[in-house]
Formats: sequence, C-alpha cells, structure tokens
Amino acid sequence: MDSAGKPLRHFLTLLDLSPDEARALLERATELKRLIRSGKMHESLKNRTLGMIFEKSSTRTRVSFEVGMYQLGGHALFLSPRDTQLGRGEPIEDSARVLSRMVDAVMIRTFEQEKLELFARNCQVPVINGLTDRFHPCQLLADMLTFQEHRGDIRGRTVAWIGDGNNMCHSYLNASRLFDFELRIACPDNFRPDLEILAGAADRCTLLQDATRAVKNADLVVTDVWASMGQEQEQKERVRAFSTFQVDEALMAHAARDALFMHCLPAHRGEEVSAAVINGPHSVVWDEAENRLHAQKALLEFLLSG
Repeated sequence: MDSAGKPLRHFLTLLDLSPDEARALLERATELKRLIRSGKMHESLKNRTLGMIFEKSSTRTRVSFEVGMYQLGGHALFLSPRDTQLGRGEPIEDSARVLSRMVDAVMIRTFEQEKLELFARNCQVPVINGLTDRFHPCQLLADMLTFQEHRGDIRGRTVAWIGDGNNMCHSYLNASRLFDFELRIACPDNFRPDLEILAGAADRCTLLQDATRAVKNADLVVTDVWASMGQEQEQKERVRAFSTFQVDEALMAHAARDALFMHCLPAHRGEEVSAAVINGPHSVVWDEAENRLHAQKALLEFLLSG
C-alpha cells in the first residue's frame, strides 16, 4: 500500500502491466499526445513530484520524464550519484525510505536490475525503470505506441530483432507476451538473450543466427547499438561478431513492403544500421523518440492517479 492506502504499483518490467492495462495505457498516451498538440493544458499531476535518479547518462529518458511532468502540472528532480549520498555509499534501502517520504514517484536509470528491485522493495511510492542492463520497458511503450500509430494493432504481427540479446531484446520478449505478436531474434551465438526471459516467450519467439530469415516478411524490424553503455571495451570484438547483422537496405528488402524500422537511439550509422535505412522511408525513429514523452506521461498518470 502507498501512503494514501492504495495498492502500490511499480513499473520495473513490462510484465508489471496486464495486457488490458498496457493497451489502455497506449490509448491514453494517444489522447495525451492529441491534447498537447492541440494546445490544451491537462494538469492531472499538479503539485506532484518525480525524483529521477541517473547512474547512467541520458538524453531521451531525462528530457521526456522532465518535460512530461511539467506538461502534467508536476515537477521533476534530477539526482545523480555525484550530487547525492547514493554516490557516497548510503545504503539503497535508506535512500529509498527517505526519498519516498518526499516525492510522489521515483524513476531510476541504472546498471543492475537487482539494485532497482531493492530500491522498490523499500520504497513507499511507485518506482519506474528508466533503464537497467536487463530491461528497458519505457522504450517498449514508446515503440508499441509508434507501431499502433502507423500500422494499427500489433497483435498477430511479426517483429524481427536484429543484433545483441540485450536489455532491449529482453523487453521485446516481454512485449511479445503482453501485446501478442511473433518475435524472431537474430543474433550471434555468444550474444543470445537470457534463457529464462527467452523461455517465458517460447510460444511466440524464434531464435535464429540468420538475419535474412528473421526479417522475411516482418512487419517491424528493430535493432540497437552493438556495444551498450559499460561495454565500450568490447567494441572491437562486438564489431567482428555482429558484422553480418547490420540492418541495411538489402536486409530490409526481405521484410514486408510496408515494414517499419525502429531504433531506440543513439544510433551508430554504418554499424548496426546503415544511414540509408535510418534516414529512409521505413524509419519511424523520430516518432519513436517523441513517443517516449507521451507514453511515459500516460504511465505516470496510471501509477500516480490510477
């Protein structure tokens, strides 16, 4: 229970939502996007405060949450380890207990999923996963919203994930369960997704080593950088391993004629994606990036207002 006696809801992975809740959230995001574009103020979170803890650098996550709280009438606080006691060794449990007495929700962008979960267990307000090494659920809300805007319901469609079996890949596995689509993952042997997460989506997922087979007639093709934050020292090894997994025009030609291309950004043109694809007619990456704002506004409302 939260301080007001309501059931406390966290958003640590996509599976913290039910399928009905997830679809309702996308519908609300669409409505909030329409309202802000029409110039209408909607201050549903007036006088509410979001604490934002960043142990990993960010552009889209910080700006979207900060602007989102402002547009909803609330306020967001940026907190980094350099500026808080978290960076001087204060126990996570203590920081969670203190912050949750002062703010209405906490968003955390960090490395270990376990650290996020420990914080949530000791917090009296909703905790949101702004990214960990294991999951990136907020990005998936934006991706699902973007597909819905361009192509309608993703249920029953085919999605191809090309590249590393990383936090984005894990979140696509969870999304396949939540939104009911087929997922094909093409990645090198040594960079497969976590087996436990893969097993949870076994009835919807196929694991391949051939990118061409993965994208055949796919409705959506998605990739991510080959070396994420914290993996920079592995860059040369990863470039060699992923050399046949670049999403270029030749690969996209095997997808459905009206297939979409997505990337959570930042992108490395000439590595995981060619400039021709990310700047081309299949790409919806700029809509996808903007939709972080609208999807997260709907999420904040859901967690704070019900």
